[in-house]
Amino acid sequence: MSKTVNETLLVIGYGSLLSGYGMLAERRGGKSRLVARDAFPVRLLNARRGLAKPSSHGHYLAMDLEPIDATLPISAHAAGASNEGIGALGLVFDREWAPLISRREEYDEHKFTELIEHTDRAGQSLGEFLLEIARRTRWNLLDYRRVLFNLLGYTSEGYIFHPIPLSDGRIAVAAIGSGFEGSGDNSVRSKRHEYGMDRLLTLAEALRVETLDLDRDGQVGYYVECLLGGFHGLEIADLARDIDHELHQTLHPRFTHVVHGERERFLFATSLDESRYRGAFGNTPHASLHPFLNDAIKA
Repeated sequence: MSKTVNETLLVIGYGSLLSGYGMLAERRGGKSRLVARDAFPVRLLNARRGLAKPSSHGHYLAMDLEPIDATLPISAHAAGASNEGIGALGLVFDREWAPLISRREEYDEHKFTELIEHTDRAGQSLGEFLLEIARRTRWNLLDYRRVLFNLLGYTSEGYIFHPIPLSDGRIAVAAIGSGFEGSGDNSVRSKRHEYGMDRLLTLAEALRVETLDLDRDGQVGYYVECLLGGFHGLEIADLARDIDHELHQTLHPRFTHVVHGERERFLFATSLDESRYRGAFGNTPHASLHPFLNDAIKA
């Protein structure tokens, strides 16, 4: 079976993958950096995000994604096609990046490669293959993980890849946390369950967590990676909504330090030139970032 259908992988970034700073993992010295061949803005529907999954890259909580209505799929529109939902990034990667993508998401790279080979033999894209499983399990996340475990003999305590259907017919995948309710295998305890993360948290709530030996500076630095998505016009109102004056003062120095050069980082991380970038993302940062950008200019 030809690998043509999976020569590229379409991935939805909704946390640190929202920014060039995050994609290139500069905060972590470039470890786990990713470089896509293309990128475009999307809006996720029937979705909410928040901090919940203990990170494998430090002692802090990373973003997780959950459906608002658990009986329906999380789906996506190209950003220009809808004003609803939360902002995310569609990222097109060459297949050769699959091991690095899976490692970054705490998913065994050999099992991820095996999963893609299953889809090759089925003559389907990775997203199409996973969407069939999600439909059969009626969008139940735990049942979906069980089927995937039965197929591969493996599940992850960190993130697991789930399908995200786009309105244009493409099917992307997103790394969603191995759930508080279960990983798909009773012998594998999800990190969310291990640390008592039974719901998505705001940044303020995450900084008060006591079940994890929290690296406060790492948590703030991670959140800046996510907020920087707004620099590219992505809808991040849900991430900025609960940032009060005290949190703003905490985030401001880190944001100011890295916002300069973010455009260049993003262009490199997405392989976009200026013309394609402006055509897809425009030149206007999201309004939620204005307080940070104004302070950065003053600084």
